[in-house]
Amino acid sequence: MRRRVLALTLGDPRGIGPELVASVLEPAVWRDLVGGDDISPMVIGPSQATCAVHESLGEWNPSGDENADRAQAGSFSGRAIERAVALALSETVSGIVTAPIDKRALSDGGYDYPGHTEMLAALTGCETTMMLASDRLRVVLVTTHIPLRDVSDATTHALIVGTAERTRTGLQQVFNIAEPRLALCGLNPHLGDGGRFGNEDDTVLAPAARAAGIAGPFPADTVFVRAMRGEFDAVLAPVHDVGMTAIKVASFGSGVNITLGLPFPRTSPDHGTAIDIAGKGLADPSSFREAVRLAASIVRRSPP
Repeated sequence: MRRRVLALTLGDPRGIGPELVASVLEPAVWRDLVGGDDISPMVIGPSQATCAVHESLGEWNPSGDENADRAQAGSFSGRAIERAVALALSETVSGIVTAPIDKRALSDGGYDYPGHTEMLAALTGCETTMMLASDRLRVVLVTTHIPLRDVSDATTHALIVGTAERTRTGLQQVFNIAEPRLALCGLNPHLGDGGRFGNEDDTVLAPAARAAGIAGPFPADTVFVRAMRGEFDAVLAPVHDVGMTAIKVASFGSGVNITLGLPFPRTSPDHGTAIDIAGKGLADPSSFREAVRLAASIVRRSPP
């Protein structure tokens, strides 16, 4: 039996990431999540008391200075992602599960990326897509971390078609859905009401949906309900917060963030660093455990 490895990054050491990682490392819990003894964890991050680390990037020594600690935490977060990606590209590890990062800290630490998804794309040279999935709903983001005022210009025909292609492939590979049913969420209220509230749904989204072979666009206030009732396997949302709000209202705490388009599996929980409750025993590990479970299932179905 060939043993495979999942890399677990600690995320921001000021947040709940180390607690989440520690919660899955107890042998019985780990075996239950990954489905056996053929997949092992490799924890990557700074050495600290909260969680045992297999690949240490140095000691986490907060100074008490908020700005300095934030920058140090961001540096550790970025270096852990870099190391995990390098190990995955070299096939030393078979997949990555990332604990939450603080985007401002990441920037202060010297990594100019809006988030994990964009950093993973840059490190691998791949076009990536963010999917949030639960047993109730799957949402795919057409645009990610950009200002709302830029979303309309960024939602292009090519981006929608490419996102649909990556989503279709991801649903086939990750969820074994042979013929995925995809729907495109509209951009403007009521699809623009015949141009009164904007014409992008008619001039950009509808032609792109036809070219991609997907349904829609449909109004945002109904398309997610239709998907939850079983009509669609995933909904493509042009606006980050529209898609994120839908999945988190439907399944907060059980959703998993999946990066589609990478040459290896990458998952993460559906929440942030929760620095305000770190170290207080209040962190809910449910979403992180689902991220480990899903990553392991993808790895197990992949050829060695």
